[in-house]
Amino acid sequence: MGGHVFKEKIFKNKVQMFNAGGEIDIFTRLNFNAVFYGDVIAGCRMPNLIYMTSFENMADRDAHWKNFTDDPATKKLFAMDEYKNNVSKADIILMHAASYSDY
Repeated sequence: MGGHVFKEKIFKNKVQMFNAGGEIDIFTRLNFNAVFYGDVIAGCRMPNLIYMTSFENMADRDAHWKNFTDDPATKKLFAMDEYKNNVSKADIILMHAASYSDY
């Protein structure tokens, strides 16, 4: 299978896991404060799922991710054969509101 076709298959599987598989539902239940969820539509990182969540600070972010990884629904989802090995890399970028931001 060609590299691009393989990447596309993994991407579609991850999106399926995120949407119908229930990963978004877990984020919502654990109060991840979603700003957006989307597909990367241009650039060298395609295909790729991208999302932004918001937290009070890094400790709050870390606590939310710990709750996510420890959650029984997350463990069940990631253990499912159809969703194994569909994440190859996660880029985590911490951003702070600008001085002119409402937040």
